[in-house]
Amino acid sequence: MSGVTLVNLWMKNGAEIQRKTVDTKPFITNPRAVEKCARYVDTDLNRAFTPENLSASGGKELPYEVQRAQEINRLFGPKGSPEAYDVIFDLHNTTSNMGCTLILENSKDHFNLQMMNYIKRAIAPASCLVLLNEHPLLKYSTSRSVAKHPVGLEVGPQPQGVLRSNIFEAMRVILKHALDFIALFNEGMEFPSCTVEVFRVSESVDYPRDANGNIIAMVHPNLQDCDWEPLNPGDPMFQTFDGKTIPYQGTGTVYPTFINEAAYYEKQQAFVTTRRETLVASAIRKA
Repeated sequence: MSGVTLVNLWMKNGAEIQRKTVDTKPFITNPRAVEKCARYVDTDLNRAFTPENLSASGGKELPYEVQRAQEINRLFGPKGSPEAYDVIFDLHNTTSNMGCTLILENSKDHFNLQMMNYIKRAIAPASCLVLLNEHPLLKYSTSRSVAKHPVGLEVGPQPQGVLRSNIFEAMRVILKHALDFIALFNEGMEFPSCTVEVFRVSESVDYPRDANGNIIAMVHPNLQDCDWEPLNPGDPMFQTFDGKTIPYQGTGTVYPTFINEAAYYEKQQAFVTTRRETLVASAIRKA
């Protein structure tokens, strides 16, 4: 709801997202889902930007979100081409206790790394963590992937269909600083080399299930709402319906996130594990 509300606000009056050196276009990617207050109508739009979908024939016979993916690719792409938009900010809320999280899709994207470092410094002492997803099996075809520099933003916790003022304002502030960074870059400012702490996606963990695929355990109370906190081997991970604890049996410490995300029950994901690392961003300056 935060991203939808902000974009609708900016479509009526976009003064706050305009910068002299930046051309910004607010856009609702899935209007039918917004009308229904649902994540999607036919299929998940944030998994729809595959080469197969973007090149599929069928027109209006295609699933609605595949049609939208093709339209978005025409407007802001084509994906992977020199004509594609430079940056797409993909605004999301999460029911998980993730706080403000920027999503990076390429550890070699020094422009995005510099932007994220700028945002983190600008909002300090408030926190904004960086989730890096380069996992070949867990990376998915998002709407933002159409751009040269895709940026995901997750802010939570916020229930689905609900608007919370603190979450709304946090998203708004991060977008302000992101646009400020782009404006400064376009004006010729040099950004020196820096380091950025990221949490690299490692594994997707499903809920325990019976032979029929039914969930038989919940996220353990000791893990619930503990996104980004260390999970060590032997720590409680799930709790069965009769109260038994299922511990984490990995080989080392991980940092879970997207814990108990409502939208991911259908994707058979209780949370993802991550590992902390530090990336070095090269100095950048507009040529």
